[in-house]
Amino acid sequence: MSDTNSDKPGTRITHAGRRAEWTGPVVNPPVWRASTHLYVTEAHRKSALASNEDGDFFYGRRGAPTQWALAEALTEIEPGAHGTVLYPSGVAAIAGCFLTVLKPGDHLLMSDNSYDPSRAMATGLLKRMGISHSFFDPLDLAAFERLVGEHSPRAVWFESPGSLTMEVCDIPALTAISREAGAISLLDNTWASGLGFAGLEHGCDIVMQSLSKHVGGHSDLMMGSASAGERWYKALRRTSQQLGQVVSPDDAALAARGLRTMAVRLKHSTETAVAIAGWLNDQPQIERVMCPMLPGDAGYQLWNRDFTGGCGLFSFVLSSSDQDAAARVVDALRLFGIGYSWGGFESLALPIFPHEYRAVMDAPTIPDAGPKGGQRAAIRLSIGLEDADDLIADLAQALSTLDM
Repeated sequence: MSDTNSDKPGTRITHAGRRAEWTGPVVNPPVWRASTHLYVTEAHRKSALASNEDGDFFYGRRGAPTQWALAEALTEIEPGAHGTVLYPSGVAAIAGCFLTVLKPGDHLLMSDNSYDPSRAMATGLLKRMGISHSFFDPLDLAAFERLVGEHSPRAVWFESPGSLTMEVCDIPALTAISREAGAISLLDNTWASGLGFAGLEHGCDIVMQSLSKHVGGHSDLMMGSASAGERWYKALRRTSQQLGQVVSPDDAALAARGLRTMAVRLKHSTETAVAIAGWLNDQPQIERVMCPMLPGDAGYQLWNRDFTGGCGLFSFVLSSSDQDAAARVVDALRLFGIGYSWGGFESLALPIFPHEYRAVMDAPTIPDAGPKGGQRAAIRLSIGLEDADDLIADLAQALSTLDM
């Protein structure tokens, strides 16, 4: 294992989770496919049953070296983490966080710019369990403090930046308010990952991410994770095991392989995204670019203060009030696929409609956006590994369709 106290992220991500007892003489941990684990003696079986630690074989649901190596590597690149739990999807990781800390009668506060499946969990599964919720504007600290005092929440869910409209909120200030009230702070850190934002060190109790995105990096696996300090890691692990959550060793091997190149891929996609965002900012067909990495963006100051890296995901608003404008631009693109997710090697484009589900925010970064019509068309881009000039040329020809 690397010295996580001194090694820089690129070094940690290369060496993390590569224990000799798990990899043997090879560079990557082999794929251990097994449901049944055998014991040398009955005493050995009892010892493994009692330990419940990665590294002690027990049964397939507890994993084997392929999964253990990935979990340990993710822990090593998440400052302040004691351990990491793996889940079969990002949404499963979200559910794992909620089910670990919430019980019937509790109240959850959720950032109003959160990922739609997170919102659906609050309004669906958790509501059916007797867990109430309120949405809050993550940019309004005073209103958030009043809401915390009013509801005495058990937990607060943050997402920064928001994965559609890219608002960066003041996580240290928000978690300080939550902590003072005894609330548990949960963060969806998929946009930045532990390489770009140290969520635990900035006040969060648990940070999760969809490994399907940056970690996998090739749009070919589904997986999620949640990392925490010792107290909440043990609770996450216990809940996950009680729910029978397990990830495929084949997918874990893919995620571990993708992890090794994530820092390099993120650097490239971030630089390309900033170049494209800057170009879009000067185009007459664009009303506003929503990219916190771009100087002048509403979230740039906080991003520059708290983040150590970015990614290729950002959005922009078209000047046209024609609701078909976004579809026309997306359909005209040659190098961008139309699809959900992000973090793969290929670029994606997707029309977005955050005003359709916002509860308390009027999608403030989108002009004229609100609960009652008048919204302008917006598009989210996920920048991959293509050349920046080629992507700009493709966007230029697609935007020219609006002038016809």
